[in-house]
Amino acid sequence: MLSSDHLDLKPELDKLRHSLRPGQRELADWRGGPLAISAVPGSGKSYGMAVAAAIALARNGLQRSHQLVIVTFTRSAAANLKQQIHQHLQALQVFPGGFTVQTLHGLALNIASRHPQLSGLNLGETTLISPNRQHRLMRRCVDQWAAAQPRLYQLLMEQGAFDGEETERLRRQSVLRTEVLPGLADIAIREAKSSGLAPQNLYALSEQTVDEVPVLAIAAGLYQHYQQALHSHRFIDYDDMILAALKVLADDQARRLWQTQVFAVFEDEAQDSTPLQTQLLEILAATPDPPEHSNLVRVGDPNQAINSTFTPADPSYFRRFCATSDTLGRLATLHQSGRSSPVILESANFVVRWVNQSGLAGSVIPFREQAIKPVPPTDPQADANPDPEGAGVEIHHPRDIFETVKWIGQRVIDLLSAQPQARAAVLVRENKQGRFISEVLSQPDRYGIQLNWPAERIEIFDVGTRDRRSHVPAELLALLRFLARPHSPDYLKAALAILVDRQLLPVQDLNRLASQPEQFLYPGPLNPPQSESEGRARDLGRQLLRAHWELPHFQLIPFLALTLRYDATELATADKLNHRLVQQTAGRIAMADILPVLQDIVSAERFEPVEVEATEDQYLRSSQLTIITMHKAKGLDWDYVFVPFLHESMIPGKLWVPGQAKFLGDFTLAEVARAQIRASLQGRSPLPSIAEAWQRASDLKIAEEFRLLYVAMTRAKRLLWLSAAKEAPFNWHTFDWLRGHTLESQTPCPVLPALREIFHA
Repeated sequence: MLSSDHLDLKPELDKLRHSLRPGQRELADWRGGPLAISAVPGSGKSYGMAVAAAIALARNGLQRSHQLVIVTFTRSAAANLKQQIHQHLQALQVFPGGFTVQTLHGLALNIASRHPQLSGLNLGETTLISPNRQHRLMRRCVDQWAAAQPRLYQLLMEQGAFDGEETERLRRQSVLRTEVLPGLADIAIREAKSSGLAPQNLYALSEQTVDEVPVLAIAAGLYQHYQQALHSHRFIDYDDMILAALKVLADDQARRLWQTQVFAVFEDEAQDSTPLQTQLLEILAATPDPPEHSNLVRVGDPNQAINSTFTPADPSYFRRFCATSDTLGRLATLHQSGRSSPVILESANFVVRWVNQSGLAGSVIPFREQAIKPVPPTDPQADANPDPEGAGVEIHHPRDIFETVKWIGQRVIDLLSAQPQARAAVLVRENKQGRFISEVLSQPDRYGIQLNWPAERIEIFDVGTRDRRSHVPAELLALLRFLARPHSPDYLKAALAILVDRQLLPVQDLNRLASQPEQFLYPGPLNPPQSESEGRARDLGRQLLRAHWELPHFQLIPFLALTLRYDATELATADKLNHRLVQQTAGRIAMADILPVLQDIVSAERFEPVEVEATEDQYLRSSQLTIITMHKAKGLDWDYVFVPFLHESMIPGKLWVPGQAKFLGDFTLAEVARAQIRASLQGRSPLPSIAEAWQRASDLKIAEEFRLLYVAMTRAKRLLWLSAAKEAPFNWHTFDWLRGHTLESQTPCPVLPALREIFHA
């Protein structure tokens, strides 16, 4: 295979370029400098980036010493891009080198590990902390902070009406130590660290606030203890990788070395980047010699930014890059999409316009105004903009959520019976909704629904069930910890939470139950009488303890698995886990021998559930109804997409303050800290008060929920089925359909009536 230096590739390059759409061609025509590509769903941005990368490599004859760096969000996306680029280079007969495709964290780790003296990161001496270990570390930091800051801790304890009564004090202590403060630590530390803010920076910011509860000062203290704990255990987290790489690039000689090796940087999914990640790419993409300019190409869709609730990513940064690029004439919009029927595209466009004009998100504008357009008839994509199924967009209002599932089941049977090769999915906002749909469809007779589902040979694949199987070891560990130390409030609460989640117990205030374990499990004659739900929790707890005393250790995990009512696959996973524990604890029968081994399995996260596949292909099988959350559905598409339970309480919903934490006020510390930190990064001074920050956080959540609905709608190719039942649970988190259910009248998502008026007219 010859180098491109020895070939005239112009005809081949022109042929490849002409396979692209407008927007993709601007990407392929890039010759240097900054470029922003704002893409719409289904526009083929990953394909366009792969072709553009291949053309740039062929045109410039890049080799190993001068590389095109391509970064994306996930390892699977990186592997897919790399494969596409290789295929294009092979077709062009160009040497398949001169480029690298990595995740952002992989790129950062590569830079940091190459210069350990500059980065302070030595992989032989440090370990990337796992999510489970990080969670436990933060819990310990909460305890350390409470001991070191008794005045602030007492301030939190005494918020609201507090009469000093011992039971209430213990309840509040449980809420603060197990929920409020760990939640604040998790969000505030990620927000601050990913933005380059150290604990002392948060302390300085806290001086700009005058609220009674110094949220940022508390966050700074937790952050400080967390950093000390990481250092003492020789752990690093993902943000440390980015910070370590930036330390390297702060050195003039090292920065010049890397900039000399980097031809350009192409970034995919740019709407999900954090400030520090963007800074890292901007440094790498800069030319080493004056006059400096940036060879940075960023591709993303700000309207599909749906991760800022879980990560420090904020779509405002990519929007700002697009606006700056536009002023320079360096912005292109990838606006043509061949995925969906035109009527589905128009419904998504309508949502963008309507939501932006509604003002429901306050001062936040949820969407960038960019309409999705169908591709021309000459587009090479097979079955582009397919004909709709029926009207293409259907909006329904069933009597209740059970009738909703019945209608979905009937429609899916009709559609997949007529088109066995087609693909269908139900997209839900919460995993529990998916679990409900899966159970009702799997056992329709139990719920009075006539569906001959098994005879149709249509498989139901609940993605949430597969994810729950991976938590089998953690669930069993929590129960075994309780059995080993039933007097521990934390272990009792964790065990009760699992029993509630498995719908073995009704939802109730677990903090109050767990605050005094002995009194709860074995109440005396002078203790207040327990309610029916408390009595059921007490009796189940006692049954578990009795099993611990009576069963040999190798029978305990099978007993717990049956108690939790695991399905067949979960039982197989528990059996596999038990076999491994028996092997590793041979001859040792004490709980003290079992727990460390199980803890190591959970912490190391190396235990694979039974019958779990790792690829996304499993979500896209024909003759299968995939039940999946809207978040996990991003990047996928199906012929028929059903989006039920679209109620105002769900989308856009509102920020929720747990009842047990109401004593702190009508806000959560974590969301206030997030909003105040982001305000500081955007240069707002003075920082918003707690009330202002809470309102800002609420507006941002509403905006993201509407973007999530937009993502769900744009997964459909031929049929988009939307529904809002007239009666639904007030709160899905507390809904228990196995023990009887209470449904209430619900208002539909505000965009549905407007959509119905337009598309049913």
